[in-house]
Amino acid sequence: MTTPPPALLIAGHGTRDEAGAEAFRAFVRELGSRHPELPVSGGFAAVPWMLVSAGHAKGDLPAAPAREKERHPGIAYVYGRPLGPHPALLSVLERRLDEALGSAGRRPGDRAEVTVLLVGRGSTDPDADAEVHRAARLLWEGRGFAGVETAFVSLAAPDVPSGLDRCVKLGARRIVVLPYLLFPGVLPDRVRDQTEGWAAAHPEIEVRSADVLGPVPELLDLVMERYAEAVRGVPDGHRPDGSDGHHGPGHGHGHGLGHGHGLGLGLGQQEAHSYAA
Repeated sequence: MTTPPPALLIAGHGTRDEAGAEAFRAFVRELGSRHPELPVSGGFAAVPWMLVSAGHAKGDLPAAPAREKERHPGIAYVYGRPLGPHPALLSVLERRLDEALGSAGRRPGDRAEVTVLLVGRGSTDPDADAEVHRAARLLWEGRGFAGVETAFVSLAAPDVPSGLDRCVKLGARRIVVLPYLLFPGVLPDRVRDQTEGWAAAHPEIEVRSADVLGPVPELLDLVMERYAEAVRGVPDGHRPDGSDGHHGPGHGHGHGLGHGHGLGLGLGQQEAHSYAA
């Protein structure tokens, strides 16, 4: 008898914006259609509006399958790594920048005149905010932009207007505001609104807004990469919650997932995480 693969459950961050919710559902449907051999489902994490993905990554998402394991002792789960600033995501970010610049970014040397403001969700967890700074550094490396600065939508400084002020103080005259968020929703709309408000007050500065990452093929492939990685187990020290990468918190050893096991992956607007239930 062939052992079925572990099921993949995708838990979205949750949003009051129907366009963002539908983008998530469409992503789940597309992933399932690409991998008919794999049971794929999705749902939204029930979280307060003020919580951010870092809190979910370290507490809510691991806690959910742990509770299910208490109710159903026969299951096992794996909690995987966040998407992080993976090269595939950096390539999509670069594409979003090119789209925002249009013809103004096609000439040799154009990028050297452009400063990017990478805007993350923001968190009270310094580790999560540091990941946005890390993504900014990796995005700047070797791509020819004048600089890549960071800002946050909420809960962390600088906010978008302050980030734009900093870009100008560093000499920027052409700025692209780039959301480090997966799907449309309330937060990307807030980024755009704050950008437009600042730009209206500073007409001497050229400011453009880039789109969110979106449900692109690279993201679909990356989800499956994280799925495969979590199923086979990853080295110690790679877990966002400090666990060993084989089971959820509280399990110090692991094994391959077999019949009756599942793997879940949680997608926030900033990053994604996986666990098995």
